Amino acid sequence: MTDSTIVDTGLGDSEDDDFDELIEAAGSDLPDHRYFDRELSWLAFNQRVLELAEDPTVPLLERANFLAIFASNLDEFFMVRVAGLKRRIVTGLAVPTNIGTTPQKVLEWISNMAHDLQERHARVWSEDVRPALAAEKIEFVEWDHLTERERTLLYEYFEEYVYPVLMPLAVDPAHPFPYISGLSLNLAVRIRHSRTGREEFARIKVPPMLPRAIRVPSEADGADDPDSPRDRFLPLEMLIAQHLDELFPGMELIEHHAFRLTRNEDMVIEEDESENLIQALEEELLRRRFGPPIRLEITEDMDDVTLELLLDELDITHQEVYRLPAPLDLRALFQLNKVDRPDLRYNKHVPVTALAFQPVDSDSKHAKADVFAQIRKGDVLVHHPYESFATSVQTFLEQAARDPQVLAIKQTLYRTSGDSPIVQALIDAAENGKQVLALVEVKARFDEANNIEWARILEKSGVHVVYGLVGLKTHCKIASVLREEHGKLRHYTHVGTGNYNPKTSRLYEDIGLFTCDPVVGRDVTRLFNELSGYAIEKKFKRLLTAPLHLRKGLLKRIDRETRRAAEGKPAYVRIKVNSMVDEQIIDALYRASMAGVRVDVWVRGICSLRVDLPGVSDNIRVRSVLGRYLEHSRIFAFGEGEDATVYIGSADMMHRNLDRRVEALVQVTDPRHMQDLINYVDLAMNEGSATWHLGENGSWTRHHLSADGEPLADVQDTTMSLIQRRRRSRQTRR
Repeated sequence: MTDSTIVDTGLGDSEDDDFDELIEAAGSDLPDHRYFDRELSWLAFNQRVLELAEDPTVPLLERANFLAIFASNLDEFFMVRVAGLKRRIVTGLAVPTNIGTTPQKVLEWISNMAHDLQERHARVWSEDVRPALAAEKIEFVEWDHLTERERTLLYEYFEEYVYPVLMPLAVDPAHPFPYISGLSLNLAVRIRHSRTGREEFARIKVPPMLPRAIRVPSEADGADDPDSPRDRFLPLEMLIAQHLDELFPGMELIEHHAFRLTRNEDMVIEEDESENLIQALEEELLRRRFGPPIRLEITEDMDDVTLELLLDELDITHQEVYRLPAPLDLRALFQLNKVDRPDLRYNKHVPVTALAFQPVDSDSKHAKADVFAQIRKGDVLVHHPYESFATSVQTFLEQAARDPQVLAIKQTLYRTSGDSPIVQALIDAAENGKQVLALVEVKARFDEANNIEWARILEKSGVHVVYGLVGLKTHCKIASVLREEHGKLRHYTHVGTGNYNPKTSRLYEDIGLFTCDPVVGRDVTRLFNELSGYAIEKKFKRLLTAPLHLRKGLLKRIDRETRRAAEGKPAYVRIKVNSMVDEQIIDALYRASMAGVRVDVWVRGICSLRVDLPGVSDNIRVRSVLGRYLEHSRIFAFGEGEDATVYIGSADMMHRNLDRRVEALVQVTDPRHMQDLINYVDLAMNEGSATWHLGENGSWTRHHLSADGEPLADVQDTTMSLIQRRRRSRQTRR
């Protein structure tokens, strides 16, 4: 997890899972208090991120990065989840949550917990990580700590780059209070006219197009001193504050303080009333900038006069004010990713090529295996980022684009990256005369503008671009290649858990299955035809798809294990997801536990499932893993041995995934692959692995040290080693 553009918070939209009607089995034998609030559970997830920043055994620049991730995550939480709660209250849709609590009460809980977390976050930076960085000669300095020479050089930078783009906006009878954009950093300035003595207020927006942390010029005094910090930064707002006299000549400066506003940036689109979804989305993106305020962050030294003025003008309450030590907005720490200090980062890991796709001519640097020939030998399971995305998924599509025997390519695109080789492969295929269908989900939250751009590029290149079904987000990760071989057509299919995004593939843990099984090929072909048509109605053979069949299919398989346990047979359910919220799935797991089924749940983020219900959750264990990679794969395994059934796919256990998205799980049938996936989940459940354990009342406890104080095994490092060892072993037998 390294920058704000790629972090998947798992939040969902404000319409997802908030206050949907709870569907409960008649005559429920389960207690009423069996769920944990999803908003508080998400805050607990972000607390786990913060705990990594607090951990002195984590490399120092990675700790700073986790501080930035925490800040970015919390911004999104307020923009989407808190905004959604407030909107429901205003619109009169404030029905009780799944724990029977009013949204007003949940907002109060969120405020208390978020205040505590933000204050803790600020302390970790100021009292721990910042001093540790300074000890490593990476210093964030105050203006008072600079030499005259350094101040002169920074003043020159201010004059050349900063001053020309500043726009001080005064507030007086002729100038109304300016619009404050969401997440912008600002200076609130109170000034006094030297002649009239009248006090006025002005706002200066810190330019977002400039680096937030200004590097102190290396020509400064002491730069050649080996004891002098070699990476020194000054916050941009501090540089501006020191030169306010340039902006308000002849005025007396009374007070100046930084502040930052968060606005509602969730979107509401009435698709059935919008003939052109792209146009409707662009209009909504424009409206998003003007959402109502939901949080005001201020520096702890802000005076009451300035604060009250902001509260009045922004129509915000004291409960929504977060008073914090400077600097605000620690997303600025993402800039440290450019600091060249590999000794302060995780050891570099280079993904290996999956054995099946290892080229025969391995001495050639650019040699690549014939992916179609390899898939014909049997299903191929790849595990990113331990195994390379570039030499598997990317190569699969690039070879398909060039292969004269390939007739058609169909693919879903949920999130992709700039200069994407995946998009380029589709363009190349279309230009080579192949039929190419790209199902672009333009409503992928906070990637809408990017996806609109790529959709138009694809259309101009001759790719058939469709936008899915009205009212449903297309979240499944599938690609289909139709190839002519010996006068017959063969389907080659990839079904994955992660996006077709080369950038995130280096940082997200995901799994993908390549197969030429005609059953999967027919399933996926029908799914694409229905997505480019009007509805999803059919059942499939080797796929479980939402919104019609996925929940039912999972409940059926959980029920099978419940019945086996009731008959005294071994029974096991293993689930790895990003979020566990859906009440029907949770209730089924409770009943399975009550029947004696062993239930292991590996969840990265939100978990409404409780493990502190005597007689109900006794056989349920819940673990969470956070680290250098963002755990993103979804695995569902039912039973053991020859009776086991294993799926991978795109769906989390949330209402949005099961009811309002097009999702797909594919059954993994190769016994070796099935066992690899089961072993992977078991690794996280092993008491010798470093994980967070879910405990009473939704609390999470980190278990990373043994009884004698030795570090427990890191799940991701262990997986890395296991894959490399397994690859060597199978290569020997090859």
